[in-house]
Amino acid sequence: MKHRRSGLAGGLVLAACTLSSALQAATLCVSKNPNSACPYSTITAAVNAASPGDVIQVSQGIYHEDVVIGKAISLIGANRSNTIIDATGLPNGIYVDGLHNPGLQAVFISGITVQNANYEGILLTNTSYGAVQDTLVTGANRSLNTGNLTCPGIPSFETAEDFDCGEGIHLSGVDHEVIASNIVENNAGGILLSDDTGETHDNLIMNNLVQDNPFDCGITLASHPLAGPVGPQPTAAGVDHNTILGNIARRNGRQLPGAGAGVGLFSPAPFTKTFGNVVVNNTLMDNGLPGVSMHAHSAGANLNDNMIAGNTISGNGADTEDTFTPGPTGINVSGGDDGMGNPVAVISGTVVAGNTIQQESIAVAAKTNAVTPVHLNNFINVMTGVDNLASGGLVGAKLNWWGCAQGPGAPGCANTVGSNILTLPFLTKPF
Repeated sequence: MKHRRSGLAGGLVLAACTLSSALQAATLCVSKNPNSACPYSTITAAVNAASPGDVIQVSQGIYHEDVVIGKAISLIGANRSNTIIDATGLPNGIYVDGLHNPGLQAVFISGITVQNANYEGILLTNTSYGAVQDTLVTGANRSLNTGNLTCPGIPSFETAEDFDCGEGIHLSGVDHEVIASNIVENNAGGILLSDDTGETHDNLIMNNLVQDNPFDCGITLASHPLAGPVGPQPTAAGVDHNTILGNIARRNGRQLPGAGAGVGLFSPAPFTKTFGNVVVNNTLMDNGLPGVSMHAHSAGANLNDNMIAGNTISGNGADTEDTFTPGPTGINVSGGDDGMGNPVAVISGTVVAGNTIQQESIAVAAKTNAVTPVHLNNFINVMTGVDNLASGGLVGAKLNWWGCAQGPGAPGCANTVGSNILTLPFLTKPF
């Protein structure tokens, strides 16, 4: 258990430590200009020379590198419009490697474009308390085989990622990171949080523009088997208690049927767990799968206690395969299918509230033998407000705006499909 010191003494200790660290930090500069006074012409050379706490200032230019960071430094570009890491022919653009540097914390990256990596644009493993801000990540998909969605993978755990290989920004085994105000576009997928190398938890993904990533979701939270030898039974560390806030995810996952949602939360196997996450105040538009897709494909998969709230969702696609929905869908909460129309996973604790869902055939679809609360949402220009695809589940759909003051099923209002849907009372004006 961690203990927090309180009172004035604790505050003075913290202030002293912070001041000491700041006084010891140095700034190293990198420049491609041979006439520059900067001692380093490559970012890698500056990283190798840096001490923990140092700041590396990168001048404008194109740097053909795969930058590997294993110490607590800040990597700051002059401007993402002209400070470019071009990783053509290389595994990743930037790799924050806490996997081989245990205890890595406080790596900060800002003001850089990362392009053309074979696998991931920016990869973070087993690190904490840092940030990636104001970057542009594009073209991270060069080794993805789009014919069979396979990937050779470097580091080796990427090999099992299939079309998750080629993400703009990938977090694995990461906690308390802030990924904010980045543009992530034209990669295989956008931003991925997974647990291949450890639990990924308590991260904030905020105010990013994630668009036109054709083979995967805009933002993915997916639990995977732990990489490496873990004993006779497969295990997963978990993707949990992350916050997806204020992002725009549009036109992702449209290259192949079922390729990607605006935000996807996935627990595919009995031992996987993606739980306790919050998806709030995002704009999710024109993605290949529903705006929010929640998939649990096996009994025992943990996709519980996730909150989907305050999002604006429109123009997305239908879900596919065992998470099938009968038309374009805003939010789908699916426990898979046993081949006879019944869910195989129980998804409990989901909250769907305060969303505005429009221009979809179905606003919210649910397929789980549990209660799914769906409250205070606005259903606008949708045919079906709630579709309960599981006869054993209950959808509590009270206090929603169904598109007209007369309530569900009235002329001009959205209707319901399926049984066990509670709709009274309903709102008589939009929430």
